[in-house]
Amino acid sequence: MEPNNKIINGKFYAESLLKKIYPLSIQYIEKYKRKPSLAVILLGADPASLIYVKNKIRTAENNNIESIEIPLSIATSERIVLDKIIELNNNPKIDGILVQLPLPKHISEELVIQTISPDKDVDGFHPNNFGKLFMGKPNFIPCTPFGCFYMLKKEIGNLSGKNAVIVGRSNIVGKPMASLLLSSNCTVTITHSKTKNLIDECKKADILIAAIGKPEMINAEYVKKNAVIIDVGINRIKNTNIEITNKKSKLVGDVNYNKVINIVGKITPVPGGVGPMTIACLMHNTLKAAFLNKKDNFIDIIEGIS
Repeated sequence: MEPNNKIINGKFYAESLLKKIYPLSIQYIEKYKRKPSLAVILLGADPASLIYVKNKIRTAENNNIESIEIPLSIATSERIVLDKIIELNNNPKIDGILVQLPLPKHISEELVIQTISPDKDVDGFHPNNFGKLFMGKPNFIPCTPFGCFYMLKKEIGNLSGKNAVIVGRSNIVGKPMASLLLSSNCTVTITHSKTKNLIDECKKADILIAAIGKPEMINAEYVKKNAVIIDVGINRIKNTNIEITNKKSKLVGDVNYNKVINIVGKITPVPGGVGPMTIACLMHNTLKAAFLNKKDNFIDIIEGIS
């Protein structure tokens, strides 16, 4: 029988966070006579992106946040995308702007991120917001690391002195995750594809963040007994048990869940772990942007963030 006390239930924590967001959105509507608003630009019809955007829009609608989807052809020029962002920047009825990544190769991800107003950058990727995070004075925190940090605070409490190892150095997860953990006095190691003796580095971790994008790469030999694992990976692979589930593919993380479950202290599942928290934190950032764009106070829901 699976040891359920080891499972970090991302759905539960996302619902808990959204229950705090809901009355604040009502408060905003009563005060400003409109809903907080999020504009989502989606280029093309990538199946994973379509599902993700659909989930974002549904969660927004369920929490009194207006979601404006702006679908564009995958062939849309970079200039048109940038002009659309500038138009949204200048629209006082738009509080948050999100451009769904990844982008087509002919569009510069860096330029798109830099064009979004830092005050509407609910993804937290603008250099101004990235810099503030690393200075220990965050404005908007990237949603996935934000969600991971929320769950760690809830599951562990005091993170001070913990050895944290991050597998992956992306701007989306690895680097902002390191900053958040440093802010809680963890000793942080960022590892990546060029790291020597990766297994040995991971074995030192009290907290292991897997965000490398390789299906089930992290197995038992990487994990110290009773370590807490946050599995950020979402990978679709061929289902070898199709006769049982009747599905050709399945979602797995960067951690081989079945190989480590009897070793770890706690672990996020895939799906049902980090994913729901990412969307809940996007709602948090959108609501925060709405209040701040009205020059109104907003107290971050997660203690110790600001």
